[in-house]
Amino acid sequence: MPANLSRRRSVPHMDIASLAFRTDLAMLEHSGSTVEDRGTYLVVRTPHNPTFWWGNFLLLPRPPRDDAEAREWVATFERELPDARHRTLGVDGTAGTVADLAPFAELGFETEWSSVMTATDVHEPPQPNTDARYRPLSSDVDWQQQLELSMAGEEDTAAYTSEFCTARTASERRLVEAEYGEWWGAFDGDRLLASMGLFTASTGLARFQGVKTHPDARGRGLAGTLVHRVSRFGFEELGARTLVMVADPDYLAIRIYRSVGFADTETQLQATLRPT
Repeated sequence: MPANLSRRRSVPHMDIASLAFRTDLAMLEHSGSTVEDRGTYLVVRTPHNPTFWWGNFLLLPRPPRDDAEAREWVATFERELPDARHRTLGVDGTAGTVADLAPFAELGFETEWSSVMTATDVHEPPQPNTDARYRPLSSDVDWQQQLELSMAGEEDTAAYTSEFCTARTASERRLVEAEYGEWWGAFDGDRLLASMGLFTASTGLARFQGVKTHPDARGRGLAGTLVHRVSRFGFEELGARTLVMVADPDYLAIRIYRSVGFADTETQLQATLRPT
């Protein structure tokens, strides 16, 4: 649980079961977002990046029972975040499927579940890449490449706007500068081909962020090798006992994470209504 959140709590308060959302909230607070506990739900705000859908959202204690309750939650979102053009609602819990979010789907929301993966030890991938250099980002040039990588190959222009990516990259750099962890890259010479961050969420717990390989560099074993090396950094330098990764269960990358020792532990439920 983020330390700042526990200090701000009043009674009653919302206990968070989800490992994914607990680490999400820690990362957000570390980088300057605010989390307000309303007792029966949480309000997350990221003033420095208002177009960040999952930096400006409500976290609910459970899925809505019916359409009427779903509409009430949407109205609550609009009251709490009146300037937001999007609507994003996370649901606490450790299990579930998109069927649990059917009341939101009836209102036109996109609903999804993600696999929450954990590791307490890792091993090399079956085919490690030994050609690239692996190191933390360390210069303005590195971070400019990180910004460009974050936008490379993204067809969802509604989500990955230049404004959003620029603000998110600045948040990632703040996490490094605040010494919560490092953002690592796989380099071919000086060119950044793949990157990811790993940061302390709480004592013994670290969370991966922003795993991305450039479309032109996929299939070369970079991501698996980088996950392994960054995981070792987490255990040996950050003092983590458990690493957390959240992955799309339908995307090929999930097999890469499993190949180095990550296991599917929980599910995370989210509902999104895009800006119109």
